[in-house]
Amino acid sequence: MHRWSELFIPTLREAPADAEVASHKFLVRAGYIRQLAAGIYSYLFLGNRSFNKIMGIVRQEMDKIGQEFFLPALHPREIWEASGRWSLMGDNLFRLKDRKGADMCLGMTEEEVMTEIARKELRSYKQLPQIWYQIATKFRDEPRPKAGLLRVREFMMKDAYSFDIDAAGLDVSYKKHYDTYRRIFDRCGLKYMVVEADSGAMGGKESHEFMVRTPAGEDQIVSCDGCNYAANLEKATSKLDPVEDLKSEGDGKPLEVHTPGQKTIEDVARFLGVSPKNKIKTLALMAEEKDEKGKPRLRAIVVLMRGDHQLNEAKLNGAVGQPTRPMDEGEIKALFKSPAGYLGPIGIVWARDLKKDAGLPLLLVDDALEGRSNLIAGANKEDYHLKNLTPGKDFHPTAYADLRAVTAGEGCPKCGNALRIDTAVEIGHIFKLGYRYTESMGARVLDKNGKEVTPIMGCYGIGIERILTAAIEQSNDENGFWLPSAIAPFEIVVTPTNVKDESLLKAAVDIASRLEDAGFDVILDDRNERPGVKFKDADLVGIPYRVTVGNKVTEGTVEVVLRSTREVRDVTIAAVVEYFQGTLRAKA
Repeated sequence: MHRWSELFIPTLREAPADAEVASHKFLVRAGYIRQLAAGIYSYLFLGNRSFNKIMGIVRQEMDKIGQEFFLPALHPREIWEASGRWSLMGDNLFRLKDRKGADMCLGMTEEEVMTEIARKELRSYKQLPQIWYQIATKFRDEPRPKAGLLRVREFMMKDAYSFDIDAAGLDVSYKKHYDTYRRIFDRCGLKYMVVEADSGAMGGKESHEFMVRTPAGEDQIVSCDGCNYAANLEKATSKLDPVEDLKSEGDGKPLEVHTPGQKTIEDVARFLGVSPKNKIKTLALMAEEKDEKGKPRLRAIVVLMRGDHQLNEAKLNGAVGQPTRPMDEGEIKALFKSPAGYLGPIGIVWARDLKKDAGLPLLLVDDALEGRSNLIAGANKEDYHLKNLTPGKDFHPTAYADLRAVTAGEGCPKCGNALRIDTAVEIGHIFKLGYRYTESMGARVLDKNGKEVTPIMGCYGIGIERILTAAIEQSNDENGFWLPSAIAPFEIVVTPTNVKDESLLKAAVDIASRLEDAGFDVILDDRNERPGVKFKDADLVGIPYRVTVGNKVTEGTVEVVLRSTREVRDVTIAAVVEYFQGTLRAKA
C-alpha cells in the first residue's frame, strides 16, 4: 500500500515566478516536476506515475496495429543528409561531434532511422504493410523554452511509421492510426478536436492534428459550431461574402491616378474613396532555389492579395515548396523600378509556370482575386496607382492559389455558418509522408510483377507530456487540478482526519486495503497533519476522488468527494468498494 508519509511528494503553496500557464504552475506545485535547466525537467514520483499510465494506454492501443521498436537517440549525420533535413532543420537540431570528429545529432523524430531499417531489410511487397512505432525521448534545441512542459528541449514522444506498397495501402494505415488516436485520447479523458493540418517540415500530403482548446496553446484552430469542419489556421479555408466591384473608368484600360504620399492600403483606399476590398495588396518576396546544375539562386516571388486580407505563410510555403523572405530595398527597385508603397503587377514579365521559365519572377494571386475586376494597385511609379485592373486581362498570374489567412466570423466552407478561432495545444499529429524519405534514401521493394518500386510512408506522433498538460489545462481551479482516473497517479486518496485516533486510522487502512485489492490505485494519506493541510494537498495533486475517514466512522459511513465538482456523498464503509466499482470502473 502506498502511504503518503513514506513518499516524496514535495507540494508547494506558491507557483514559480516564471510560470504563466496553469499546467506549469500546478505541475510544479503538486510535485510532479522540477526544472533542471531551461526546457529540461525531471519527472518526480507523481509525474512519472501519470506518464507511465499514459504510455501504457498508448502502448496498448498501438500494439493492436503495430510493432514496438526502441531506436537510438544519437544519429549519424549521413542519414539526415540523405533525407535532406540536416540543413533544413537548422538550429532546431542538436548537433555534436564524436571523439573522431564525425558529425552526429540528437533525434527529434525517427523518419531517417526507420527508413534506413526499411531500406536494408524490406525486399518484397510480401513484407508490406509494416507499422513500426516507439515511445522514447526526443530532442529539439528550442530557442525559447516556456510554459513548463508545453515547449521544452527534451520530451517523450510516441512516433510511428508505416510502409505500404501503394497509396491505397497508405490510406488503410492512415485510417488505422486515425481511429487508434481517437481511442487513445478518449481513454485519456481528453476533450479534443481533429483538424485538417499543414505538414510543415515533416513533408507529405494529407495531415490531421488532434488538438485541445486552451488559452495556454500556441496553435490556432478554425472551427464551425454548425458542422464538423475544423482546421489548423495554417490550412483553414472559408467562404467569403460577395464583393461589389468598382465600375471601370475611362476606356476601361489601366488608368493612372496621382496618389501623393499615399503608401498603405488604408491610406490609398481613403484617398480614393474606395474600400480596401477593391484594392490589391502587393507582397514582394525572395526564395532560394536550385538551378539545373544544383547551384543555389534567388528567385523573386510576388504575391497579390485582396487589400483587407493577410498572407498565410504556411500556405505560401506549400505553394512554392520553399520558405521565403521579404525583398530588401535594392531587390524591390531592381524588379519594380519603384520604391515600396507603389508596387503592382503591371509592366513586368512574369513566369507562366511555377516550375518552368527559370529566372523569371513568379506572380501568385490569391483565389479571392480570381474573377474580380476593376481593382486598384500600385503603378510601379512613386506617388501613383492604377485603376481598372482585372486579373487575367491586364496581367497574367503564374498561378492562382489559396494564400489567405482565415479570420473569425467568415463563412464556413462546408455550411456557411460563422467560423470561430481558438488557441489550442497539439497532442497528436498524423501525416501522409508519401515518398519523400524512401525515395531520397533509396528504399526499394519488388512488387507483384517483380518490378522495383518505392514504398510509400506515413508518420504518426503523440506528445506524451502534452496529454498530461492538456488534461490539466482543461480541468483546474484556484486550488489545483483533477485528472481523468485513467491517467491520474492515483485514482483515490483515503484521508483519515486524525491518524492519532486508532479507530479512524484502522478504518482508513482497511478501506485503502480493500480498494487496492479490488484493483484501484490508492494512496493512504497517513501523515500526522491537520485535516485542512491534507485536504489542500489532495485538491492540489490531481487525484479525482477523496475518501474522508472522519467522525462518521462511528455510523459506519465515510465521505466520498469528487474533486472536479466538490460533490460530497456519504457512502457506507461496507459498500465503498462497490461504490467505486460502479463509478470509476463504469467509466473505464
